[in-house]
Amino acid sequence: MAVVIAALLPVFFLIVLGFILKRTLIRPEAQWHGLERLTYYVLFPLLLIQTLVRADLTKVPVAGVGGALLLSALAMSLLCLALRPLLARAAVDGPAFTSIFQAATRWQTYVALAVSGSLFGDLGLALASVAMVAIIPLVNVLSVAVLAHYASPEKRSAGSIVVTVASNPLIWACVIGLALNVTHIPLAIGLLVTGAGLHLEGLFRPSLAAGVAVFLKLVLMPVIAVALALRFGLADSNLAVVTVCSAVPAASSAYVLARQMGGDAPLLAQIITLQTILAAVTMPIAIALAAMC
Repeated sequence: MAVVIAALLPVFFLIVLGFILKRTLIRPEAQWHGLERLTYYVLFPLLLIQTLVRADLTKVPVAGVGGALLLSALAMSLLCLALRPLLARAAVDGPAFTSIFQAATRWQTYVALAVSGSLFGDLGLALASVAMVAIIPLVNVLSVAVLAHYASPEKRSAGSIVVTVASNPLIWACVIGLALNVTHIPLAIGLLVTGAGLHLEGLFRPSLAAGVAVFLKLVLMPVIAVALALRFGLADSNLAVVTVCSAVPAASSAYVLARQMGGDAPLLAQIITLQTILAAVTMPIAIALAAMC
């Protein structure tokens, strides 16, 4: 549990720091927009590339780990879409639904890498890198498509959606990082940070939408991923890392994407904050239960 809390604390403190700075030193909205774009288009993609380049993918069961996580992300995506009519009847509008979708399917890469590395060293980082390749392209493609369909004020053409997906920096970061890993081209990158710009409004009175997103990501997603991992015959460190990667809270990059494409960004900020706090309890439980399987 200490390892999980140590990985989650910096994420939570960044959220709190963003809340404080927005109301004190950095009040202009334009400055936060610049920070969000820098994080989404430069800093986070570089983190993905750096991690993938360093990972030794020859020592891990790529098909088993990647398959379990990819299928679990796909299953959660289909479940969210199936829940859309029910959520609509509960007064959850299109932009709010996109926030639930992103919060239920996306993952906090920093936490996954920190916990996996602390538990299993280089092997854990390699396993988490497999998870990155399996999850990030899929959830980014689906998130863009869902936002374009449910949050955009105007009906977007298929060509416009394809262009948006093709220009997604996180997808390209995975492609570049994997290519550099295979070709062994050296790449030196300094310390990276993922910016903060989230808000804490609604933290103590979470909405129905926030509660649904927290349950889907922190409870149901690990159950689906572990079940698939066991089906693939994974055990020990492989099973543990699949559990870690499926149980982490949603990524802050989802907030930036919501801001850019008309999603309910304040709701997503609330969900990410709640997930980050509650994951300190749910992640150790998920890891312990998986170890007993």
